[in-house]
Amino acid sequence: MLIRSEPPRRIIFTGFYNGQTVFLVQRDIKLLHQQVKAGEFLAIARGITIVENELPGYATLLQNLHEGHHARVIGITGPPGAGKSTLVSALLHYWLKENKKIAVIAVDPSSPFNYGALLGDRIRMSEYYTNPNIFIRSLATRGALGGLSAKIIEITDLVKEAPFDYILVETVGVGQSEVEIAGLADCTIVALVPEAGDEVQTLKAGIMEIANIFIVNKADRADAEGLYRNLRILAHEKATEDGETPVIKTVATANTGIEELANAITSFLSHQNELPEKRLHLMTEKCWQLIISQRMSNIDHNRLKEELTAAMQQDNFNLYAFTKDFLQRSDREQK
Repeated sequence: MLIRSEPPRRIIFTGFYNGQTVFLVQRDIKLLHQQVKAGEFLAIARGITIVENELPGYATLLQNLHEGHHARVIGITGPPGAGKSTLVSALLHYWLKENKKIAVIAVDPSSPFNYGALLGDRIRMSEYYTNPNIFIRSLATRGALGGLSAKIIEITDLVKEAPFDYILVETVGVGQSEVEIAGLADCTIVALVPEAGDEVQTLKAGIMEIANIFIVNKADRADAEGLYRNLRILAHEKATEDGETPVIKTVATANTGIEELANAITSFLSHQNELPEKRLHLMTEKCWQLIISQRMSNIDHNRLKEELTAAMQQDNFNLYAFTKDFLQRSDREQK
């Protein structure tokens, strides 16, 4: 059972950021980091909020994280209606029987009004809310592309600091643009349903390329066998010296095929430990995304919109010239 204790102390800011406030923030962040490492759910939740909203101390918290954590990140992606949340729930049910500790990070669409997660209640996982071995957190995309949250890398690394066995990241379900999950997860699962059978050829150039495991969910429906065969052919065509990508039929609502899926995940992760180049690839992609995020931190979206509105009124408007000038001015101002 994960250790629980009183929530970390909260700091009340007085409207200015002086040396004393910096000291208080650093002390509070150090305590918070210790509680996250102990697996305290309240501390993990607060840490995620600090990182997601870039509250005071978030950079210090991230820089104190260690890379030696053992939790493995499993990404579950696929088009809307593929049953990703039900698959996650079925995996939780299976792994709980093995006494595993799991964190679920579910990325949901954002409300256009408050940027919160529209499906934040995660109704299909409600039976696990009070389970001491399962931590569930919904994140809003807040306009980020790729089916993920803009802070998903930092948040996942923070959660990896806690003593979890697995971290399940469920993407929002937007189709081919979800390939970013491949740069975050140790194992990427692509879930499809029989109705997607005719779309396999279309998907091949995008989301299909990132799968470490294919899932044909709702396999009790008509046309499931046809999709299964198509995926097997696709996996065979793209086989490497390490073998073919597994294709597994599941009915998540009935827990059918979940044991086979869990075994395939374990097998893939075990084999991955022998592939240092895969770890280097993941680290490179994560570092690349962090660099992009930090380089974009000085870009004010509202200011961009205002200046673009004015520039478009000019007869000689050119988008590329405007973009170059805007970036140069932003860089000068940051210096």
